[in-house]
Amino acid sequence: MRPVPQPVSLYTARTTVTAIAVAFLIVLAGCSTGVGPDTTPAPTTDDDLSQTTTGTTDANGTLEVHFINVGQSVSTLVVGPTGETMLIDSGHYRDDGEYVLQYLQRHNIDRIDYLITSHNDADHIGGNAAIIEYFETEADGIGAVYDPGIAASTQTYAEYLDAIEEHDVTLYETREGDSIPLDGVDVAVLGPPEPYLENEARNENSIVLKLTHGETSFLLTGDAEDDQEAYLVDTYGSQLQATVLKAGHHGSSSSSSESFLDTVQPQAIIVSSAYDSQYGHPTEEVLERFADRSLPTFWTATHGDIVLVSDGQGVSVRTQQDAPTDPQALRDGAPVEPGTSGDLVERLRLGGEPVTDPTATTVTDGGTTSGELSVATIHADADGDDRENLNDEYIVFENTGDESIDLSGWTVTDDAGHTYTFPAFTLDPSATVTLRTGSGTDTATDLYWGASSPIWNNAGDTVIVTNSTGEQVLSETYP
Repeated sequence: MRPVPQPVSLYTARTTVTAIAVAFLIVLAGCSTGVGPDTTPAPTTDDDLSQTTTGTTDANGTLEVHFINVGQSVSTLVVGPTGETMLIDSGHYRDDGEYVLQYLQRHNIDRIDYLITSHNDADHIGGNAAIIEYFETEADGIGAVYDPGIAASTQTYAEYLDAIEEHDVTLYETREGDSIPLDGVDVAVLGPPEPYLENEARNENSIVLKLTHGETSFLLTGDAEDDQEAYLVDTYGSQLQATVLKAGHHGSSSSSSESFLDTVQPQAIIVSSAYDSQYGHPTEEVLERFADRSLPTFWTATHGDIVLVSDGQGVSVRTQQDAPTDPQALRDGAPVEPGTSGDLVERLRLGGEPVTDPTATTVTDGGTTSGELSVATIHADADGDDRENLNDEYIVFENTGDESIDLSGWTVTDDAGHTYTFPAFTLDPSATVTLRTGSGTDTATDLYWGASSPIWNNAGDTVIVTNSTGEQVLSETYP
């Protein structure tokens, strides 16, 4: 296995290889000593991969995996426990990254540390050029781009390369066994293999990632179809097991085979495709496979944006719209147009019980009532530059009741969906605890979100607290 991805020569990538069509060839230019401007990966060994794929690592903080509703396409935002970000694919070329950029801006994402291209089909890299342009000129940049190394003879691909070259962004050819060092999360690169599969077909050589956070994991397979799925099953076997699987190729029947599903053993499925997909995605055949295994299925077309939040022990599944999750009733849900904004509500907790009434205010955890936990202070505007004084942005919570409140596993969320999960923590009667946005050592009076950028909007926001069973305890809007 290779310890690090390999950098790419853009000059060679622009070579004309036939008189009939222009193809962009990515070739190796030597080994790298790092994977981004400010990071250096540790070598990946077989033991590391085994640990990553079996979910045996400790977890601190929360991992968020956002499946953005981009119609007949896919884009996945990953926000790690320390605030590092990974964007996997960027939507369809017809949208030029519009929906993805809107989503990133709504969620105050000011930097993409790792931009992953699962493969170079135009419905996956449609926003790459626009996103690189925006983050390199109006935000805090792109750390590095990761690409499977199989070119496409499309204008969309050419514009993607142009943007990389214009802004001098580091580009790595990425293959099975490479390392992507997202802080606080184990990221295993399981594909494409070397040599490539099926005569370098782009779908069958997608970058496949398994993200592991504590006892939870997420398997993201791009547009992998039967050949790559078979390779993964043969190569990794039970190490493919994951809490959540993003269905390959938008729910095509050429992906999510029976043997693959039986090997991965997911607890839930995410499908990203258009409501009126011209390809019939997700197909009835693949939905039947999900139904045969009683897999709750969430579809961006009817659930809207889907956000998975892991505290390392379980996963909270949150969506914009309530819609059927029975695979065979999936199409009964009403469509949600791409780009639609709106609050997310927890619909299911993997590793816990489903939420039957997300709007309930009665707290069943610890025998307390919702009125006993209150927001005493909201200090959203830190002194000086908010970004440089994160610990002066804080929320003070108070226990106004007569009994202690066990806050372990409770979550605090803002309007944008940023989520903090309380560690093992008890708040005594009349006591207060201050939740600070930045980093530090937790004490009996101060807890630290661990975010790398401000959470609470100075102009106004909403503090939402949900208990460990998924019931909303309080919602405090300011100003």
